[in-house]
Amino acid sequence: MFPVKELDVTDLSDKFEQNTNNIELIDIRTPAEVAQGVIPNALTLPMHMIPLKLDYFTDTSKEFVIYCRTGSRSAQACMFLNQQGINNVSNLRGGIMSWARSGFQIERTPVGVIR
Repeated sequence: MFPVKELDVTDLSDKFEQNTNNIELIDIRTPAEVAQGVIPNALTLPMHMIPLKLDYFTDTSKEFVIYCRTGSRSAQACMFLNQQGINNVSNLRGGIMSWARSGFQIERTPVGVIR
């Protein structure tokens, strides 16, 4: 099995600055965690819902960057998606904690919820 692809927070910030339209940022934390703030432009999808939303990740024109609080759950989610044959996903190393520690902006609400 191949290791999970990862981005660090600087890589993600650079992609945002380049206005890369094919990046889709997905926060897989619980609603209570999301209420504390999200990375700008994030959609939310609680981790336990990922198996029910596999079709969402089949859009190969997009690169999905998945994050959680510290990067542990999102790495597991990426590994699960890879096992399902979905390889256009990357883990945000260090999660939102690393993003915040690096001084990047946190927003109060996500841009949407994956339904």
